[in-house]
Amino acid sequence: MIPIQEPYNKTVTEVISQLEVDPARGLSTIEAKQRLKLYGPNTLSAKAPKSLWRILLDQLLDPIIYILASAMILTFIFDEWLEGITILVVIIITAFIGFFMEWQAIRSVESLQKLTRANAYVLRNGISRKIKAHALVPGDIIHLHSGNIVPADARIISHQGLAVKEAILTGESNQIQKNIAPLPVETPLAEQLNMVFKGTTIEKGNAVAVIVATGDETMIGQVNILTQEAGKERHPLEHKLNKLSGRLIWLTLVLVIIITISGYLQGKELIPMIKIGIALAIAAIPEGLPIVATISLARGMVRLSKQKVIIKKLEAVQTLGETGIICTDKTGTLTEDKMAVHTLVVFNKEWNFKEERSVISKTDSLLYQIVEIGVLCNNSSILEDGKNDDSIEIALLNFSQEMGFDISTIRASHPELEEIPFDAENKIMATLHQDKDAFLVCVKGSFENVINSCTRVLTYEGIISSIDRKKWELASNTMASQGLRNLAFAFKNTTFKPENNQLISDLIFVGIVGFLDPPREDVKQAIQTYKDAGIKVIMMTGDHPGTAKKVGEEIGLLPEDTSIKSVIHGASITNLEQISPELETQILQATIFARVVPKQKLELINFFQQHNFIVGMIGDGVNDAPALKKADIGIAMGIRGSDAAQEVADVILMDDKFTSTELAIRQGRNIFDNIRHFVVFLLSCNLAEIIAVAIAAVSNLPLPLLPLQILFLNFVTDVFPALALGMGRGEISIMERPPRDPETPIITGTLWLSTVIYGLSITAAVIGITVYTSTYLKLSPIIVNNMAFYTLVLAQLLNVFNIASRKVSFFKNEITNNKWVWASLLFSILIMLAVYNTPILARVLSLDSLNLEQLLTIIIFAIGSLVLTQILKRLKISD
Repeated sequence: MIPIQEPYNKTVTEVISQLEVDPARGLSTIEAKQRLKLYGPNTLSAKAPKSLWRILLDQLLDPIIYILASAMILTFIFDEWLEGITILVVIIITAFIGFFMEWQAIRSVESLQKLTRANAYVLRNGISRKIKAHALVPGDIIHLHSGNIVPADARIISHQGLAVKEAILTGESNQIQKNIAPLPVETPLAEQLNMVFKGTTIEKGNAVAVIVATGDETMIGQVNILTQEAGKERHPLEHKLNKLSGRLIWLTLVLVIIITISGYLQGKELIPMIKIGIALAIAAIPEGLPIVATISLARGMVRLSKQKVIIKKLEAVQTLGETGIICTDKTGTLTEDKMAVHTLVVFNKEWNFKEERSVISKTDSLLYQIVEIGVLCNNSSILEDGKNDDSIEIALLNFSQEMGFDISTIRASHPELEEIPFDAENKIMATLHQDKDAFLVCVKGSFENVINSCTRVLTYEGIISSIDRKKWELASNTMASQGLRNLAFAFKNTTFKPENNQLISDLIFVGIVGFLDPPREDVKQAIQTYKDAGIKVIMMTGDHPGTAKKVGEEIGLLPEDTSIKSVIHGASITNLEQISPELETQILQATIFARVVPKQKLELINFFQQHNFIVGMIGDGVNDAPALKKADIGIAMGIRGSDAAQEVADVILMDDKFTSTELAIRQGRNIFDNIRHFVVFLLSCNLAEIIAVAIAAVSNLPLPLLPLQILFLNFVTDVFPALALGMGRGEISIMERPPRDPETPIITGTLWLSTVIYGLSITAAVIGITVYTSTYLKLSPIIVNNMAFYTLVLAQLLNVFNIASRKVSFFKNEITNNKWVWASLLFSILIMLAVYNTPILARVLSLDSLNLEQLLTIIIFAIGSLVLTQILKRLKISD
């Protein structure tokens, strides 16, 4: 409920009248209480966080859990308590890991609420008092001072030199000079100069304002609602793993039904066949897959955290590796978020300070005059905190120091006597200084207002009385078109002390200084790296198109001297659901969007996602929060980033370096390769178990595996080599590949073929030793089972060496160079030796003692499976 519509379009008198408040007394206490009941507290709404029970329930609503739970229930029905309890333990461990990780990641969106916990100075009953900001209501008269955070949206009644930093809401990096004049209907948010908005910061001056909106009705409240409504897309890895799990489940059900029925039709008893079906179900589901995936991703998180990249959600690590587009804010992300002198224009000379610093002479008379005015007509100090100082004034002092001038000496030799502070209406600041026995007037301000007060121009030959206004206007307009914020400089010397009304008259024009928020030094190289990796970087900013274009050229997003038309203005993309094919193509090809509001950032993210891009979003302000949440990967700045941005993001860059995302993307690509490796490994091992049990079930062979042996394999000996595969460091050239197609599955057709071949090779060894020991050696069923079991264990461990591509050497490749692989093999063998030599464990797994000849037979058959696979790989039958 908004008490007044479009307050920026109305005069102060109209706004006060509609809000029914006396600006000299404010609201009464009674009226304020009534309005608080009507409009509600000045707080931002937040969705209730997911309960712990809901998080736990979500872990159990998983197809793999369904299969395991069904197998567990059936084992209990058939009084197989040990197997049932073992499966229950597997379910609990799997669910606990998922619960713990999600519990850490999920929090309520409380960060935006923090903006309302401050105090505010309000006029009630004619008395100024300090109250909690959440108690403010529409119609309250508030007082604002430098350093304050604006507690609610308000229409300015009066002010003195008010300047507001609105980057957190609009993305505009400059301080906004405010005034009280009414504005036309549909004036963009960034240009509503007679308004102040909740959450923005008063940088300079003071003001009296009347509140027109509180809580969710404020502009930041609308951003909060957008953030909550922005649906978070399911991470691609989560989607692919679920899809893979679904296929495995259907495969399991089909195999179990076929094998159980076929065995029964061959005259075997139904109950034993059902038990075998349970064993097959257990064999088909790689229980270790979610655990290995979680640990692998977690390790990626730890690696990145050491490089000051914090990953809040596991899947985000891998999703970074699929990112095809990175959308980023400009201010504070690509730039330093602090003004710096960029261009100086004086009579018949122009310098680009960044490129020509070495050729600018400190002894240049016009340069010195610019420096002197910039230091004296300046209220800031770089020796103090300067947090709330004017960024332009700080830039002038920094420039003076970099050019070798001593600020304290200049100020000490010209003590200030009078000052006319900068005002948003006259747009000029002037100071009067003692200059030995004379006086010096220093002036800086907008080009139009300063040059209108000048009658002369300073040149290298001296002062001349004719001003070529068109020449100076062209210089000013050219700088503005390049995105520079311009200030004109002027002065005059007098022998008598002038009155205040005489300070800004008959001035001598010196020149124009252009300021730019400079790009971060390391951004250009990072963007080139992204280009090499096939990743498109898109700048989305609330800044002026000229500013965006200039920064884009300097960081390599745009070629030099690109037309301003290459920058898409927010006004041209008001409805992305109904756009022409030409505009659609233009948007897909664009790299810079200027004057965009939070809603448009959100819509652009959605637009790119609809065109099948995996989209990353980098931002730091409240205005970025909806887009950060909507993106496949939201990346927030850790130092400069607002609480709102950090809360909804998946990744936080603790060093605020844009380049840190390159580390994360590299790690993400590497993790996907590793996931493929261990998925192929696990599936081929489990496939061997399924086929071996199935063949034995429909024939008269002894079972090569028992249910508990299958669980032992899947949860112990399979897991450690798979985990080692997940710790590989990846290929050196991984950032020279294009992003993967988002539709590419984890296991491609080629990898499925390799998986089947690896599995069949292991199966051949297991069935081979089963047939050999049962028909030729005529050993007991328990010894046959044990020898088949140990053969399967060793063949699965050796299967890790099949994962390397056939295009590389068998003896020197990514797998053999992985120290964790060797450690996992040793550890798994030690586990088997411990089980073999521990009577109680051997009894649980139905294991008996074997002689040396039997052990050698196991080794021969296991190595034979590896040799068979390598022959098939070299014949190019598999990868």
